[in-house]
Amino acid sequence: LLSQYLGDDSRVLFRRSIAERIQRVAPYLHLDDDPYLVVADGRLYWMVDAYTVSDRYPYSEPALGGVNYIRNSVKAVVDAYEGSVELYVSDPDDPLIQAYGRVFPGSLRPLEQMPASLVGHIRYPEDLFDVQAALYLSYHMTDATTFYNREDQWEFPQELYGAQAQTMEAYYLVMSLPEQDRAEFILLRPFVPKGKDNMVSWLAARSDPPHYGDLVLYQFPKKKLIYGPRQIEARIDQDPDISQEITLWSTAGSNVVRGNLLVIPVNRSLLYVEPLYLQAASGQLPELKRVIVSYENRIAMAPTLNAALAQVFGQATPEPQAPLEGAEAAPRLAFEGPLVEEASRLYELALDRQRVGDWAGYGEAIDELGGVLAQMSEGLEAPE
Repeated sequence: LLSQYLGDDSRVLFRRSIAERIQRVAPYLHLDDDPYLVVADGRLYWMVDAYTVSDRYPYSEPALGGVNYIRNSVKAVVDAYEGSVELYVSDPDDPLIQAYGRVFPGSLRPLEQMPASLVGHIRYPEDLFDVQAALYLSYHMTDATTFYNREDQWEFPQELYGAQAQTMEAYYLVMSLPEQDRAEFILLRPFVPKGKDNMVSWLAARSDPPHYGDLVLYQFPKKKLIYGPRQIEARIDQDPDISQEITLWSTAGSNVVRGNLLVIPVNRSLLYVEPLYLQAASGQLPELKRVIVSYENRIAMAPTLNAALAQVFGQATPEPQAPLEGAEAAPRLAFEGPLVEEASRLYELALDRQRVGDWAGYGEAIDELGGVLAQMSEGLEAPE
C-alpha cells in the first residue's frame, strides 16, 4: 500500500541508539561512554564495555557520584545493520553478574563464545581506567604518614585545547612498553605532582592477551626534571618562530586551534606531538596546518609530522665549518638522511595498514618506527 520496496522480509527497527538498545535488554548494566565500531567477518559491529556498579560496598571510597564498586563484567556487541545485541560475561567472578545471570537466564553468554574475530578487538575500557587512575592519585602512597598528610599527592595534567586549558584525557596508543620486545595496544594517562607541572609518572593499561587488564606504572626519578604537558605548551608559546606564526594566523577572519597534546614514551624519554589547526571565523571545519614535535630540549614545527621529526632529530646536517683556532670541534650527528627516510617510510606504512584495519601490521610498523627513533636519539649525542 505504501511502497513496493517493503516485502515479507522487511523489518522496522526501533530504538536505533546503541545505548538505548543495550539498556532495554539489560537495564541493570551501566555503559561506557565510548562505544567503538569494529569490522569483523565482513560486518560492522558496535562494541560497548558494560559495568556492574553499587554504592553499598563496605569500607570502600566512593567515586563517580557515590559509586564505590565497579567491575567491567560484560562486553556488549551490537550488530550495526540489524541491531541484534549479544552480552558476553568478561568477569565471571563478579557476584553481581552471577546474580543477574540467574535472574535473567539465557541473556548472558560466556566470553569463550565470542567469535575470535571480535575477541581481537577487545580493549581496556576508558571509564574504568579513569576511575582507577583518579583513586591512584592518592593511593599510590604506601606510607601511612605520607598518605594522611597528602605529601605526595598527584593530579591529572592540564593541556591547551583550542585556546582553553582542560584536563588531559587518557588515550590509546600502539607502542612497546619499556623492556618489552613487541608493540601492543595500551591506554595511557600521565600524572603530575599536585600544584606542579612537571611529569612524575604515567600509567598504562594493557589490552593484548595474555596481559589484558594489567596496569603498569612507570615513575620518573625525582631528581630529574621531566617536562609535563603544560610546560611543553609554555615552551611552544615561548619559541619565537612558532609563537610568531601562531600570532600571524590569529588575525581577523581566522582562529588557531591547538589539538590534543600526545605524550609518547620513546627510548626512556618522552616525545610530545601536538597538531595545529586553522579555522575560519565563519566556518566550522578546521584544517590541519602544522604539527609541533618536542623531544628533550628540542622543539620544531612543520607542515607534516615527518618534517617535524626530521627537524627535531636533525635530518638536515649543516655544512662542516673549520673550528676556530684553539676551539674544540662541536659534536655532530652520527647519522644522515637514511634514518629519517626510514622513519618516514615506516610511518606511512603504519598509516596504510591502519586504513585497511591491519592492526597487527600497524603495531609492527610502529614498533619498528620506535626503534628507528631510538637510534636517531642516540645519534644526537654521539660525537663525530
